[in-house]
Amino acid sequence: MPIRALLIVNPHATSTTPGGRDVLAAALSSELKLDVAVTTHRGHAAELAEQAARDGFGLVVAHGGDGTVNEVVNGLLSAGEQLTKPALGVVPGGSANVFGAGLGMSFDPVEATSRLLRAIQEGRRRMIGLGRLRAWKAVDTVPPAARWFTFNAGLGLDADAVRRVERARRNGKRATVARYVRAGVISYFRQDHKHPPLAIELPGEERVTGVHLAIVANSDPYTYAGSRPVRLNPGSSQDDGLALFALRSLALAPVLRHVAQILRRTGQPHGKHLLRRQDLPWVRITSEVPIGLQVDGDFIGDHVQVEFESVPDALAVAV
Repeated sequence: MPIRALLIVNPHATSTTPGGRDVLAAALSSELKLDVAVTTHRGHAAELAEQAARDGFGLVVAHGGDGTVNEVVNGLLSAGEQLTKPALGVVPGGSANVFGAGLGMSFDPVEATSRLLRAIQEGRRRMIGLGRLRAWKAVDTVPPAARWFTFNAGLGLDADAVRRVERARRNGKRATVARYVRAGVISYFRQDHKHPPLAIELPGEERVTGVHLAIVANSDPYTYAGSRPVRLNPGSSQDDGLALFALRSLALAPVLRHVAQILRRTGQPHGKHLLRRQDLPWVRITSEVPIGLQVDGDFIGDHVQVEFESVPDALAVAV
């Protein structure tokens, strides 16, 4: 009997089209008992995925960018603990598609669909670890609901750049590599370079203060500049704990040196102002002032404390 599956499509993702959606649906229907749902608002993909889990679907396929994938994952994992969670399938349709690429999926939707179909035919599923966080907007408030992330979350400069790109997208602009670079440069020069607000706590180490930027990753790479991977923590993967990349200086010379390092296809970023760790079970970051937070490339507001944890074998993926 064919697996019951739901295809969730974000029609506003950078490279999704009605024609591409129809071709994808027809291809998947050859192997699956398929329903198709098109998202209409932010958070809709999470709602659809959670209901699919409650309705006993065996597979949920996300067709969109990393924001769509993040919503689907959060929806799947927010369903009741007693439920058997559907496996996740991914067909890229956004500007970066970091999560799918990290699983070995092609950036090309046709090739990615072909690989997904082979995984379905052969019954291939892989359990992967994810990151989970709780983020406080103010101190001494009720603990917020947990949120899952699939590849990284960041506080500071990278979150500010994401905020600028999202603002541009709301004004009808495309999320191109050039736009992200421009947003990063603008955010860099508008940072307070003299008063680093972040402090980091790690297992078995003394608290580190005087940090400007912190990125906690669940996999490698951090993102892609076109087809080139941007590698903050080479070697980290969904099979390990969390990885940390943090900067204690925003002086131009070390920042440019680190930019060159992370754009190399091989090599390990290093320097006296750089704090890197891998395979961590948890990370706690606090800020003296509210600071921007991005999760899987989506800006989610300003926060003063974020607690991250690694959750092994959190999700089944069809790859």
